[in-house]
Amino acid sequence: METMDFGKESLALHAANRGKWEVRNKIPLNTHLDLSLAYTPGVAAVSSEIAAHPEKVWELTPRGNSVAVVSNGTAVLGLGDIGSQGAIPVMEGKSILFKQFADIDAVPIVTDLRDPQDLIRFVRAIAPSFGGINLEDIKAPECFQVEQALQDLGIPVFHDDQHGTAIVLLAGLINAARATGRKMTELNVVINGAGAAGSAIARLLRCVGHDPTICEPVKSLIICDSKGIIAAGRKDLNREKEALLSFSNRENMTGTIHDALRGADVFIGVSKGNLLTEEDIRRMAPNPIIFPMANPVPEIMPEVALKAGAAVVGTGRSDYPNQVNNLLVFPGIFRGALDAGAAVITPGMKIAAAHALARYMANPTPDNILPDALDSRVAPLVAAAVKLRAISEGVANTRKN
Repeated sequence: METMDFGKESLALHAANRGKWEVRNKIPLNTHLDLSLAYTPGVAAVSSEIAAHPEKVWELTPRGNSVAVVSNGTAVLGLGDIGSQGAIPVMEGKSILFKQFADIDAVPIVTDLRDPQDLIRFVRAIAPSFGGINLEDIKAPECFQVEQALQDLGIPVFHDDQHGTAIVLLAGLINAARATGRKMTELNVVINGAGAAGSAIARLLRCVGHDPTICEPVKSLIICDSKGIIAAGRKDLNREKEALLSFSNRENMTGTIHDALRGADVFIGVSKGNLLTEEDIRRMAPNPIIFPMANPVPEIMPEVALKAGAAVVGTGRSDYPNQVNNLLVFPGIFRGALDAGAAVITPGMKIAAAHALARYMANPTPDNILPDALDSRVAPLVAAAVKLRAISEGVANTRKN
């Protein structure tokens, strides 16, 4: 069977439709009465009502069901810094996924602003039009600074490249441990990649900043970057990487990723393709769990890892089992946060999303630890868990205007 050229076909699809996203009216505009109610003179009463009672913006405008998908194009997919124009198709794609799976009206917004402070000011300026902000494809370490600075907006602000990936990975690891008869607290984990996704995964797996009553930390964690193991004494570490040492590499191991894997139970890759060999898998603990998530070429191909003794393999690709796809959580997380009227997405809400996703798989097996990314039943379950957690934490119905 002839293999489809996805790039060629996608170019043709986008050209035929001039993209994927459009605006449609909710109400008819066929008569003068329609015009008078939708616009002038009737709309003046709506504007006056909101001016007098700002909280009514949530019921009289689309704000309560809208999300801005914001990027400056500095870390787009596996393409890197390709600029704002190149980011448009990805932000468009994210927007239609919000609509398809959570019925959220998402708007793709790209900007040429590269300085973090400029980007923060930009998002603050547009925030009054939206009920949430999904930050996307902003390079590390700037992405950490931008997201953190915007947590006081009064609406959910979520950097999906960090937390979406981490949440789905956690759900997958919970079920991989179940499928292989292990406990999370027994796992020795190695992560390769200390950017946005790798750092968020590391913090989540060690429950840094998360309620320990609902979060089980893995036994140990070593994080590697392109220079090797992140260890005390390295002179080339930035502030974000130095912070990772407060909860990782307690024995101060040094060396390469290949050294770090000796005796490890889990490998998580958010780095580059073709990094590992069969020998790397064999030097790990028996029946290791492997998540090589570089795209389109994983750190090690699943069939190679399985041949070398891996018990479970999950990737970022849709043509292999156990795809770790952010689509499994970001629509449900925002749906739950918007329905709760939450001003923030808390660490507890992220954990609730991961546990809901993991529970969806009643009997996980090595080849079936996560739902299909297109399963429409997932987002409502994640949304319900996120909303319930927001209520229990007292952050529901607290949005500012």
